Amino acid sequence: MRYKEQLFEKVYESVASVLPITVIVLLLCITIAPMTPGVLTLFLFGAVLLVVGMGFFTLGAEMSMIPMGEGIGAQMSKAKKVLIPLIICLFLGIIITMAEPDLQVLAQQVPSIPNMTLILTVAVGVGIFLVIAEARMLLKIPLSYLLLGFYVIVFGLTYFAPNSFIAVAFDSGGVTTGPITVPFIMALGIGMASVRSDKNSTGDSFGLIALCSIGPILAVLILGITYRPEDTVYTPVVITELKTTRDAAREFARALPHYAEEVAVALAPIAALFVIFQLIFRRFHSRHLIRVVSGFVYTYLGLVLFLTGVNVGFMPAGQYIGSSMASGTLRWLLVPIGMVIGYFIVKAEPAVQVLTKQVEDVTNGAVTRRSIYLSLSIGIAFSVGLSMFRILTGISIMWFLIPGYAVALALTFFVPQIYTGIAFDSGGVASGPMTATFLLPLAMGACEALGGNIMEDAFGMVAMVAMTPLCTIQVLGLLGSLKMKAKRRRLQEQLKDMEDTIIYFD
Repeated sequence: MRYKEQLFEKVYESVASVLPITVIVLLLCITIAPMTPGVLTLFLFGAVLLVVGMGFFTLGAEMSMIPMGEGIGAQMSKAKKVLIPLIICLFLGIIITMAEPDLQVLAQQVPSIPNMTLILTVAVGVGIFLVIAEARMLLKIPLSYLLLGFYVIVFGLTYFAPNSFIAVAFDSGGVTTGPITVPFIMALGIGMASVRSDKNSTGDSFGLIALCSIGPILAVLILGITYRPEDTVYTPVVITELKTTRDAAREFARALPHYAEEVAVALAPIAALFVIFQLIFRRFHSRHLIRVVSGFVYTYLGLVLFLTGVNVGFMPAGQYIGSSMASGTLRWLLVPIGMVIGYFIVKAEPAVQVLTKQVEDVTNGAVTRRSIYLSLSIGIAFSVGLSMFRILTGISIMWFLIPGYAVALALTFFVPQIYTGIAFDSGGVASGPMTATFLLPLAMGACEALGGNIMEDAFGMVAMVAMTPLCTIQVLGLLGSLKMKAKRRRLQEQLKDMEDTIIYFD
């Protein structure tokens, strides 16, 4: 009964998260961006699956993925030989990333590079940087130093990479940290930091996602430099015309087995790893084991429903809206409307739900879910607005990425370390399946209607979404730090006044 009540609560939260974006799309489709009835029906069916799927997923992640990750992380940190945890991290990073659904979507969109080549390249990048993240925690290296060093290398490599590969490389850094990767890797970091008792252990529990987002960017840039693809022309996806609601239902029925198999393949390595871990260490007792297994089933069902909903229902809707608005006389409305969509869409990202809860729990409420949501919403609103402006004008993405990351990296030296970790983790988390299956098609539809270069102008949407939270959340941390300093200063002044008063009466 308790699980049922928790599930209803999670579904209710999902309704509150998905309703705003659903209302916005409905308003657009009856005003300036008309859709065909078939596409609208797909979107509405998709919204229902999205709500139910997110409810199951968030409950399942709390019951299974997070305890599993924390347990494995804590046990790894107790290992006497450092090499063993590092090898495990490399293995974990590769197998989890290869199964990430968002990466599969991106690989299918990129021409000239075979899907498996791109997926393996990105997976190896994540695996290597998960090892670097583990080594950072063991050696207690400040996160800001590593971020600065690696992003200097990243932007140095963009000078040698083909222009058509730069946006894809930065997009790959965002899509790899999706609904499967994020809960597990975040919990892994918290588990590894939990065995430490020093003052920086809480701050060090964040930052794994931040570093794991850099690996794919570097790997894909190197792939672009060495592979040198010639054919980089994007082939648009043909949307099937639907005549009845039964046809729409059939589309979902046809897609459901595909995503059921995809999610099963994605979760199988994590399940196998957990079984081996449990057999060796016996960390979970029978009651906790039942809860973890139940949560794993909820996670599976939630991801299947969620990915079916967003891929079948939201992807064509995004493409239609982008194409309709860009084809009309009010094409500049893409910027403000994109900002509104970006502001509300972040709450519909399943991994964001996990991140905000983890942040609030680890910081004992010092960093609230509401403040993280607000910072993310503001950041992503700017991201989508700038992306639409870029599509309308054809400005290179580097004019936004270089100053954006320069500001974000500069802020790392002025804010508490925990906010740096949260901010750079949030950048990867915010650019999840909703971005890959709604915002990216929205950009592609607009770019195609305007006759732009989809590889250089539309791709990069995920990268922009991953960039702005780095600044907004660190600004939140900077303001909080300044408030704390001002509060301490006032208290010191009050104490001094009291001391002066006592001395005066004496």
